[in-house]
Amino acid sequence: MIHLRYHGTTSIPVEAECLTPDNLAGKSPAQIAALPIQYGNASASLGDFFSVEGDSADKEMVIEGDCDRVKRIGAAMASGRITVRGDVGMHLGAEMTGGDIHVHGRAGDWTGAEMRGGRIHVHGDAGCLVGAAYRGGQIGMRGGVILIEGKAGNEVGAHMRRGLIAVVGDVGDFLGVSMIAGGVFVFGRTGPRPGAGMKRGTLAFGGDMPGLLPSFRYDCDYRAVFLSLYLRQLRAWNFPVHDRLFTGSWRRYSGDLIEMGKGEVLHWRET
Repeated sequence: MIHLRYHGTTSIPVEAECLTPDNLAGKSPAQIAALPIQYGNASASLGDFFSVEGDSADKEMVIEGDCDRVKRIGAAMASGRITVRGDVGMHLGAEMTGGDIHVHGRAGDWTGAEMRGGRIHVHGDAGCLVGAAYRGGQIGMRGGVILIEGKAGNEVGAHMRRGLIAVVGDVGDFLGVSMIAGGVFVFGRTGPRPGAGMKRGTLAFGGDMPGLLPSFRYDCDYRAVFLSLYLRQLRAWNFPVHDRLFTGSWRRYSGDLIEMGKGEVLHWRET
């Protein structure tokens, strides 16, 4: 296991996309400390901000400290495991294709942006645009799992194509905007205009019913057996799921009818 401890005090963003288990595997602590990073508009070495100890052969990495200003940790990673004990900055796990990231703190904006595989588990809050497409992009998250045990910001799952996002707490505006497919579960409150422009996919709400746009149509109330399978899997990943969600029924709406109209919004109802 390689152990990195953040000792920087700067408010200038640090871009450390070199911090992936794949990139560090086989390197000595001295070689890891010499890796280049971007510090504002200047170049620097990883060792200028992190102390490095341990062995990187097993592709397991532990990062400690307040890394709120450190961006792109785990970006494009394909395997291994990252555990962060503290907050992390923007673009955590962006475009990753495999592996696991666990954050015992808060994550910034663009967490899991355009990811294709793997799992991100944030044991705190996350920012805006979780699993979303970058500006100008057509497709966001294309696979993998993002679990948020706190709350999240606006445009969660924007343009997502595949994969699963689950949020325990509240989310902001435009949840699943322009969603192409995939699934998003929210167990707290939801901001205005969820599912705006969605083509396919599932938005499932286990808390308060959000205000839907007029372009969504009520279909029916039913027992969504497939959701029970998802909920059991979430529990297997140690994600908190309330017992009540395994009973009751789900009210189904289809939309967005200004697009293909094949998306669904599900809201849990006690029976």
